[in-house]
Amino acid sequence: MRIAVSSDMDEPVAGQVVDELRRRGHTVLSYGALRPGDRKDWAWSAEAAARAVADGTADQAVVCCWTGTGASIAANKLPGVRAALCADAYTARGARRWNDANALALSLRSVSGPVLGEILDAWFDAAASEDADDRDNVAHLAEVEAGVARGGRDR
Repeated sequence: MRIAVSSDMDEPVAGQVVDELRRRGHTVLSYGALRPGDRKDWAWSAEAAARAVADGTADQAVVCCWTGTGASIAANKLPGVRAALCADAYTARGARRWNDANALALSLRSVSGPVLGEILDAWFDAAASEDADDRDNVAHLAEVEAGVARGGRDR
């Protein structure tokens, strides 16, 4: 799988993400502080990784910043990108299953090496739910992006 990875800082966790993804056999596309010449700021680096998902260059993304919040917000601005800020395996598994998340946002400050491994295990072990309500929710997000959603009146 091709995974775009961005970080606004060259912190150990960001390097561990890249190393762990490669160890798992993924092709890593690096952005921000992980790629010389890129703008490092969280909004620009996360946008670059999310854009790779939106345009099909990457299958998924991992976006990182100090808290993970800014990277998540920036990634979610791109059509078709569903970024989830995950601090534990349970949240990562749920984000993939119920939300069909295709971008994982991580905090460089609070995620440790062992927790990172658990989060990535859960992320890659989970698949999008086939439950009709879950699929409807994800489809509704595309309608919101397209400006055709009618809010709570659709049911």
